[in-house]
Amino acid sequence: MSDATLRPSRSGLLRTLDTIERVGNRLPHPASLFVMLGGVVVVLSWLFTQLGVTVAHPATGEAIGATNLLSVAGVQRFVMGMLPNFMNFGPFGPVLVSLLGLSVAEHSGFLGAVVRVIVGATPPRLLTLMIVFTGATSSTAGDVGYVLLLPLAAALFHAVGRHPLVGLAAAFSGVSGGFAANLLLSPTDVILAGLTQEAARIIDPTYVVTPMASYFFLATSVFLIAITGTVITERVVEPRLGTYDGDVVPEPSVPLTAAEWRGLRWACASVVLLVGLVLWGLLPDNGFLQDADQPGFIGSYFLRGLVFWIFVFGLVPGLVYGVVAGTIQRDRDVYQGMQKNMELIAGYVVIVFFIAQFVNLFNWSGLGVLMAVQGAAGLRALDLGPIPLLITLVAMTGLLNVFLGSASAKWAMLGTVLVPMFMLLGYAPELTQTAYRVGDSLTNIITPLSSNFPLVLLFFQRYQPSAGIGTLSATMLPYSVMNFVAWSVMLVVWVWLRLPTGPGAPLFLVGE
Repeated sequence: MSDATLRPSRSGLLRTLDTIERVGNRLPHPASLFVMLGGVVVVLSWLFTQLGVTVAHPATGEAIGATNLLSVAGVQRFVMGMLPNFMNFGPFGPVLVSLLGLSVAEHSGFLGAVVRVIVGATPPRLLTLMIVFTGATSSTAGDVGYVLLLPLAAALFHAVGRHPLVGLAAAFSGVSGGFAANLLLSPTDVILAGLTQEAARIIDPTYVVTPMASYFFLATSVFLIAITGTVITERVVEPRLGTYDGDVVPEPSVPLTAAEWRGLRWACASVVLLVGLVLWGLLPDNGFLQDADQPGFIGSYFLRGLVFWIFVFGLVPGLVYGVVAGTIQRDRDVYQGMQKNMELIAGYVVIVFFIAQFVNLFNWSGLGVLMAVQGAAGLRALDLGPIPLLITLVAMTGLLNVFLGSASAKWAMLGTVLVPMFMLLGYAPELTQTAYRVGDSLTNIITPLSSNFPLVLLFFQRYQPSAGIGTLSATMLPYSVMNFVAWSVMLVVWVWLRLPTGPGAPLFLVGE
């Protein structure tokens, strides 16, 4: 039976998304896409060099131009950089190691048992809200939301008879679309605050920006993202995807057996012991997870070594459950579980190789710097009022984020231009940083250039093998649009009410 027969009265919005999906899926394989983009970068680097295109460094005034990647030095750099580009690509190692541990938890049946318990305990009407909210708060723990929450959300929705891709979309909207929102400080807050402070000191050498500069606004944003994500999931995404008719069998809704309950209790006990071990290392000032040179949670060996702990928290309870419940009989069962998931992400490894080459070519070319400085200069030239200027900053950041994924790398250049510029216009650096954080989250979920996009596409293809770039981008586009509108309105209201973005963080400089 065709989709048209199943869903005969599709609205204009849903038909538009269907068109975007069809067009997007006609794009080349993601690996080929990055090969072509890399070629464009190489050609542009040569062209800009020949034309002598330069910009003035916002801090030093030094002229900065593109680096010709077609030169002898450029070719030599690429030849020697291909292997380290791949091996040192940020998300590659953490994803593989995290999935090795979580594979044991999945293969032993531990995650399946958890899904069945959660399904039985969660009111159906709150399931979407719970998934999006959890995703929005997961950014404190780095990429854990991608490797843990996304597949778990798909399994939860599938188990209750809902389309698993709806669960994936809901989780992705919170984890990535709401990346800036968090109830606890994250390493990103610390990094960006340091960059903002350095930029602010171009104007005021004594200005101090703390990691909590945007905390009030971003903590409140968690609830906004949870609401918008829930609305879009249930009013747009779920009606569009309809009923799942794929080949993947959901977790059975039958109650756990006595052996499964026994395994679950012992596995949960192991989780409690692991949590106790972590707290024992974190809470005392001289705990074994504390770094004397970087005291506190942000600098701790727990947060900096989070990949290790994700691996352990997947491996240990998975092993305990499997041994007690009888699903793991010998050591070979453990390694077969790991191997099974490694086979599934083979496609991800292939795509990551080409992503890594493209990202490094783009960085070497210097085109990102040219784009950031020119974009900031164009923003200043618009000479807009306070509210239009902030909204334009959000929109510009979201657009740049399609091409430049790293929040800190973008802000290292943009902040150096925008923070002093906004200070001269009377805006506090904390407000400028907050507007940037909003824009930096909006397009994470729709750009194939995001480092985690291929991993999410892999999860989609588990349930729908034919899914492509268009499928994922079209599914997530309504979240980006809704978040842009809702978050921008929230920012405007926040400024109108003159609420501080964080503890001791002003909106405007003294005298404004």
